[in-house]
Amino acid sequence: MKKTILLSGPCVIESYENLYATALELKPFADDARLEFYFKASFDKANRTSLESYRGPGLKEGLEMLAKIKSEFGYKIITDIHESHQAGAIAEVADIIQIPAFLCRQTDLIVAVAKTDKIVNIKKGQFMNPADMKYSVLKAIQTRGGDKATYDEAKKFGVWLCERGSSFGYGNLVVDMRGLVIMRAFAPVIFDATHSVQMPGGAGGKSGGDSSFVPYLAKAAAAVGVDGFFMETHLDPKNALSDGPNMVPTDKLGALVNQILDIQGVLK
Repeated sequence: MKKTILLSGPCVIESYENLYATALELKPFADDARLEFYFKASFDKANRTSLESYRGPGLKEGLEMLAKIKSEFGYKIITDIHESHQAGAIAEVADIIQIPAFLCRQTDLIVAVAKTDKIVNIKKGQFMNPADMKYSVLKAIQTRGGDKATYDEAKKFGVWLCERGSSFGYGNLVVDMRGLVIMRAFAPVIFDATHSVQMPGGAGGKSGGDSSFVPYLAKAAAAVGVDGFFMETHLDPKNALSDGPNMVPTDKLGALVNQILDIQGVLK
């Protein structure tokens, strides 16, 4: 049975206590035979709107916390990379290394990640034509010895794409569901349901968002057809230190995931 990929966890590491408590709440997803679960948290949010915004504990301390979670729960881990020199250290802990949307065309960064043996998850830039993401995928595939960007080749070489919406004027994003179909011709596609409802810079020096739209977009993506879902979650989104307005409360995540799986089951 093909499993649905689920990447979930807090936006950023706030403390080990918060990380552990969230990981504990997400255990049912790791135990669900229908899911391929990865625990997500960032050690650094390098593209915050304001210099005063919380970024995270940093590379060394953040990876140490993620390694403890991995050891304690047996979870596979996904986290972001921002600079090429970080790839080796991240690869010692993470199973997926994620390239942020703003860096999706950075050749040296893609190559550095592709030189590890970890899955490469490239987020589509908010400014990118979905069809042009083929070239970012091809950079990673060619680094790993392949020569063409097709769904099967990208899957074989461990290269994924992640849709997180496109710029729609100023301070808003929109999801063009056609992009999921376009990108899935040359790579497995993950739908990021929480960043897709973000309102960049829309909250006075920080990004806003409206998480009430997450279920609708996630279910629509499930109907269109994707390989998995990226959904950040938090025990108390209103008091989260990053992207609180976009995140799904942990206690509501299960119902949404079940609805997504039901839709996928009908299509199968």
